[in-house]
Amino acid sequence: MERSKTEDDTRLAEPSPASTSAPSGTARALVMDAPGKLSVRRFSIPEPKPGAALLRIACSGICGTDKHTFRGETSQYAGTPHARSIEFPLICGHENVGTIAAIGGEELRDSEGRELRVGDRVVPAANVTCGECRYCRGDHPYYLCERLEDYGNSLNAARPPHLFGGWAEYMYLLPGTRLYRVPDELPDELAVLVEPLAVTHGLEAARAHHRVREGERAAILGVGPLGICHLIRARAMGAGTIVAIDLLASRLDLAADLGASALLPAADLEPEALVAAVHEACGGWGPDVVVDTSGRPESFVTALRMARPGGAVVEAGAFIDLGTVPVNPAGDICTKNVAVFGVGGEMASAYGPAIDILVANLDRMPLDRIISHRMPLEAGAEALILAESEEATKVIFDPALGGA
Repeated sequence: MERSKTEDDTRLAEPSPASTSAPSGTARALVMDAPGKLSVRRFSIPEPKPGAALLRIACSGICGTDKHTFRGETSQYAGTPHARSIEFPLICGHENVGTIAAIGGEELRDSEGRELRVGDRVVPAANVTCGECRYCRGDHPYYLCERLEDYGNSLNAARPPHLFGGWAEYMYLLPGTRLYRVPDELPDELAVLVEPLAVTHGLEAARAHHRVREGERAAILGVGPLGICHLIRARAMGAGTIVAIDLLASRLDLAADLGASALLPAADLEPEALVAAVHEACGGWGPDVVVDTSGRPESFVTALRMARPGGAVVEAGAFIDLGTVPVNPAGDICTKNVAVFGVGGEMASAYGPAIDILVANLDRMPLDRIISHRMPLEAGAEALILAESEEATKVIFDPALGGA
């Protein structure tokens, strides 16, 4: 692995607004050397090749997938052409916002075809697709690409130029990375939520399938950061009843402030009692849609039993293979005519609407409460442990906070 030639470098030269060249020097990055093992290292700042770019990171989130990786649960995308086990060393971080620091070649354009310049603030897509396989050519979610590369996961720190994750001062953006311009009114600590909010597209699919309109009833199993994003999306779509379910009281409190109409503490209820309580909160009929973002495979079974006859289940929390669970196809799905929408990640077309939802709700919801902790890279292990605790909602890294 490439290390800096000058380990005592402490300041990074900033490019001028007119420059497209990379700043000189080295960049700090939080490296996951193995499960449970983190270190801050320095890497030479690369000059981007034609079509590539260099992003100066403002904020990078800790995702549930990163927590799994930290615990050693590294089997991803099971059942797809790119099923894999994550390899180390790794610079995690695929929920990112930052400013363009350097551009390779003559021009760089955003998702709408507008030219980008050094200093422009963007959210980069978490994945890079090949553009040639059957999934890329068809109308499929882009995370099904047969040769998918994704930042902070498959793109690891052993591969030059190393800086392929957002838990760093700079991040290298490969050619073909979709870039979404951030409006001036959206602060960094909310723009970092664009990627997880783009994972909520399953709600749109469920609504289109069942022709349910405003006033629908939704239940969300797990109101951690991804569940909170689904709650925000459900409110934006006009859901009438939103039942929030979680083990942690602090998360339920935030869900209430963001518009949940019923709160259920999962720790106090067995699965059958939880299903009964959700049905009662939904008028005795059951939710039109149940979203499972818990990251626990057994919750999928509970979600199926919560949904009303003819309802839908959006499974948006099983990105890591944690094993199988018992499902009765007749009683849980067929007889009840329940539709299941599996979500393997965000869709490219969902980033723009995610930005719009955040901007539209800046004054309607206390979105500033979602980010509970902003941490330096040097507090990596502390931040990951904190992200699992009741004390935290969403923990993000801010590289500007640390360093000598």
